[in-house]
Order: sequence, then C-alpha cells, then structure tokens
Amino acid sequence: MTNSEKKLTIALAGNPNSGKTTLFNVLTGSRQHVANYPGVTVEIKNGLCHHRDQKIKVVDLPGIYSLTAYSPEELVARQFILEQKPDVVIDVIDSSNLERNLYLAVQLMEMNVPLVLAFNMADVAKARGLEFDLNQMQLLLDVPIVSLVARKGEGTEQLLDVVLRAAAEKKARRVQVPFGPQVEKELEKLMPLVDGQLDFARHFGVRWVALKLLEGDQQVLALPHSAELLVTMEQSMKELEKHYHESPDIVIADRRYGFISGACQETVRTTAQSRHDISDQIDVVMTHSVWGLPIFAVLMYLVFWLTFTAGEIPMGWMESLFGWLGGWITSHWPAGWSEHLRSLVVDGIIGGVGGVLIFLPNILLLFLGIAFLEDTGYMARAAFLMDRLMHKIGLHGKSFIPMLIGFGCSVPAIMATRILENRRTRLTTMMVIPLFSCGARLPIYALIIPAFFAPAWYGPIMWMMYIIGVLFAVLLALLLRNTLFKGEAIPFVMELPPYRMPTLRSLMLHMWDRGWQYLQKAGTVILGISILLWAASSYPKISEDKLAGLDKVQQQSAQMQYSITGRVGRLIEPAIRPLGFDWKVGTALIGAFAAKEVFVAQMGIVYSVGEGDETSDALRQRLRADYTPLKGLCIMLFCLLSSPCVATVAVTARESGSWKWAALQYFGLTAVAYAATLVVYQVGSLLIGG
Repeated sequence: MTNSEKKLTIALAGNPNSGKTTLFNVLTGSRQHVANYPGVTVEIKNGLCHHRDQKIKVVDLPGIYSLTAYSPEELVARQFILEQKPDVVIDVIDSSNLERNLYLAVQLMEMNVPLVLAFNMADVAKARGLEFDLNQMQLLLDVPIVSLVARKGEGTEQLLDVVLRAAAEKKARRVQVPFGPQVEKELEKLMPLVDGQLDFARHFGVRWVALKLLEGDQQVLALPHSAELLVTMEQSMKELEKHYHESPDIVIADRRYGFISGACQETVRTTAQSRHDISDQIDVVMTHSVWGLPIFAVLMYLVFWLTFTAGEIPMGWMESLFGWLGGWITSHWPAGWSEHLRSLVVDGIIGGVGGVLIFLPNILLLFLGIAFLEDTGYMARAAFLMDRLMHKIGLHGKSFIPMLIGFGCSVPAIMATRILENRRTRLTTMMVIPLFSCGARLPIYALIIPAFFAPAWYGPIMWMMYIIGVLFAVLLALLLRNTLFKGEAIPFVMELPPYRMPTLRSLMLHMWDRGWQYLQKAGTVILGISILLWAASSYPKISEDKLAGLDKVQQQSAQMQYSITGRVGRLIEPAIRPLGFDWKVGTALIGAFAAKEVFVAQMGIVYSVGEGDETSDALRQRLRADYTPLKGLCIMLFCLLSSPCVATVAVTARESGSWKWAALQYFGLTAVAYAATLVVYQVGSLLIGG
C-alpha cells in the first residue's frame, strides 16, 4: 500500500474553548457547531481531509481538562486513544492560557502517544503581551509545537506537515515528568509487576499504568491484576500518603503543575506592553453582582426585538409568495382534474408547509442573535451570572449552558446535559429544558402576537413568553431537586473565555445550520403531518344535501366539523373549554405533539379548506374574529409549557436511559400547562368581566 493510499487517523484533543472544534471545521470543511463556551462538543465527530496526497481521518474528541476519566467526556476521550490508537494526537492549546492547557498535554505525554501541540489563538496571546520560545519549549517537552490561529486558518498547513512527520517517525519520548524521589521509588516497585500483564501497557508504557494505579484510577483498577500487584499498590499508596500527608493523586497532580510551571518560566516572556486584560475590564460591568442580570435580560430582549422588527419585511415577502402560489395554482387548475387533489396541493402542502416556512426569517434572526452572544463569549458569562440562582434551586451553574441551547432546540440541549457530571443534576436539567422556549415555538408566537397585540407590544410580549418559561423551569427544578432528585449540588467551576469578535463566516454557518434543520423539518416531518392533517380535515366528506342553503363559509365549517379532525376536536373540546380553547385549537394542539410548528400549519388548514390563497395575514384576521387577546395569550402559554415534541421525548428517553423519565416529562409538563392556563384564563376572564 502506498503512502497516499493509507489513511492516517489523527485525534484532536484539548480543553473546552481551546478552538479544537474550530480547527476541526477548518481541516475538514465540516459545518459543526462552534461556540465560545465550554461544553459544545459532547460527542466524537469525524471528518476527512487531504494533505500532500495523504488522506487523513480527523476525529474531534470531546473537550476535556484532563484524562482522569472522572467525567463522561474524559472517559470517552481516553478510551478512544486507548482503544483506537490514533496515529497522532493533536492537543489544541489556548496559548493565551498556557499553564492550565498544558496539564492535559503532560498527561498525553505520559501515555507515550505520538503527540503534536497546536498552540492556538496565537493572536490573542500576542495581544496579551505573551511571547514564546517555541524551540526551547520543544526541547524541554520533547514534543513538536506549531503556532496557529485556527479561526483564520493560519498555521494549519504547517501543522499538517508536522503531523505527517510525527506519524512517520513514531519516536520514543525521552522526557518524563519527574514526580520526586518518593513517587519515583514507588513507581519502580510497581513497574516490573505491571510489565507483561496488560496488552495496552506495551503500547502506552508500564510507567503510565503504574502511575494510574497510584492515582487510584477506577478504569485501570477495574482491569484484571495479579494479587501481588494490588497488594504492592496499596502499600505504595499508604507510603506516599504517610510521607506527604496528601493522597497520591494530589501529589502527582502537584508535580505535573510544577513541571509545567518550570517549563513556562524558561520559555514564556511577558512583554512591556502587557496590560490588564480587556476582557477583565468588560467583566467588571457584565458580571457585576447587581447589573449583570439586568444587562443579560436587556440583551435577550434586544435579540427578540430584532427577530420581529428586522424579520417583518422578508416574512411579508414569503407570505405574498405562498399566497400568490396558492392563488395561481387554484386559478390555473385544469377543469377535469380532481378538486380533492387541488385541495391537497393548495390547502395541505402549500397551506401547511408554507404556513411554517414564512417564519424562516424570524428563525434565522433569532439564531443569529444567539450565535453572536455565544461566539463573543458572553453566554459563558450568563452561565456564571446564573450560578448563584442555579445553586438555590439545587443545580450546577453549567446547567444553564444546555438551557441556553434549548432556546434554539430542545434536542441538542438535552444532549448537551452530558457536560454535567452529577446524574441528579443532569436529570433535573433534562426535565425542565423543554420549558426554555425553542425555535419551534417561535412561529406560534409570530402568528398569535401580531393577531391580538399592537406593534409596540410585539417585543415585550415575546420577551415575556421567554421569561415565563424560564421562571417555570426554575420552579420545577426546585421541586424536582427537593423530591425525586434530592441531593447536594456540586460546586461550580467554569472557565470564562476572553471576549472575541466573532467572524462573519462563523455567525453565518451557525445561523444557516440551525435554519437548515428547520427547513429539513418543514420538508419532511411537517410536510408529512400537514398531508395527514389535511386528509383528516377533509374526510369523510359531508353529503351535498346537508350543505344546501349554506354559504361558502358555513359549508367550510360544516365540512370541518364532519371530518375526522372535527370529530376529535369535538371529543376533547369539553376538557379544553375551561382553558378558553375550542375544537379548532384542540386539533391544532394534537398536531403540535409531533412538532410544535405544526400548530400553525393545522390552524392554516382549518381556516383555509376550500380557499387556495390564504396567507398568515388572512389567518390572523380569522383568529382575531374568533378569539380574544386573552385566549391568544392562553394559546401561547399552553404551547410554551405543554408536552415537548416527539423528537424531544425520544432523546430524553435515550439520554436518561429510561422511558419513565420521558413519560414523566411528557405528562408532567402537560399537567403543568393545563393548570397554569386554567388559572390564567379563569382569573383573566373574571377581571375582564369585572
């Protein structure tokens, strides 16, 4: 096999927020989510690239701070390296925070894997007044180092050149971290007993296995060991604890940091231009104990205001387009062709899918705003600000990260709960994530709010809906942490990355990826559901004699009530009437179980049967004629708090490991939505009546 035919495998490791996933995207051209806060990468991602006729498989490992295997991310990353044995591991390092990032590098050195250090964010380090003697550092660590700026693509060609050389050479590492005479003495006792016992010890070195045993590493301890080795290990651990008055893992970690500190003192220089970091100056205001939360609320309000204001014009264009398309098909429909087929195309497909697609501009603008806050580094501050509140309800400050992702979509948000080490905290966060108003609810708000409220209230009402969801999430989390998931919350430790101006490409990719997911759902799930809902709304057909003497609108109403949809709606109407809902809203809520956006499509179908040119403006007029602002508010409230979509239920079952938690989420949130909407409607009716 020639060199060009053999595919190399390189693994990208690194701390969260080191730019690892950005480098992955640059190398592979993959459109992965890149955000400026820890915890985005929670799964292994694969991609391909070519360099100098060499095919390279690039694997993006989860962001981790060490290889101790305490968290799921650390375990996944370490197991991949141990089991898959990549040809080269690239440790992506934030060179502006060198000492902290080098801790992982030292652990990779101990594993004796072919290693290349990518000193990323060289521009940020330079702006902070840091200069590196990379030649001297390479000698001290015995590891090749490449300086780069991944987000600009600078240094990536040189990095791949070095990677190819490292893969070809596979030289033994000469430099070892010195752990002090006492630790080295105990390692010498263990290494002969480890040698030959474990297969992977030959690949990663008996010293590394012996070190893991002294650290009390649970994954290594679970492997089969001789009784002599286990007895010697216990004696060595007792000796070290007696000598240092600290557990061996603390002593070993301290020696690693000492080694890193010494290397940095010899190779890192602070220039005369060094100054107080601008991020720290900004954080004086943005993370202020008094002003921080109001600033966060204002920023989110601005995002929602932008979503409505800037999206109004392109949304009008799309409304006109689908209205014109439906009207054109109706007026040009051949006389001999089936009217049922025309109704399917115009009312089912165009009316259903088009009724959802007109809100695409709002979706894109919402995602653009959230992407900007993420990529600048502000979202990490939001999690930091929320930590005090999170602890009061028994959650971790990092819980706020998947909750924030939930504003886009609940499915990736629930998957992002993997960054939480504590299972009780993770389950609680998972249960309440659907209360964070996802992008699928935005079309409902965009339909209802302009139908019942003046333009000046568009932003405030929408902002209020998001705040209501957050408040209910807080109350429910507090309830769960004091009942089903009772237990002590773990301390909050989180990196605050430096503020950065995001690139236009990053923002556009982020916005388009989320928008494309929305389009895919519209073209698949929503299309299928719209056709089913159209069929249920159109059949069975009412006899002609029962329509005699009725005008067009009355005929529509009679046909709808006679159809499957109408019958189901009538069946559940007594249960939802106390909420201010009728059978039309009830049928739309049933469709929304599959996907929240379907609510809009179903309402469009309910009101557009027999009419081929209905648009959202016309639909709003029909809603305004049939319902009151209070009922419109209750519709939004119920859709906000009620059961999540099918995809969310499925991913909750998978991530929690049990369908019982998914069932609790579904039925529990539906009950909460019913109770809350009942109170709002009944109290509101009394006040208005008074």
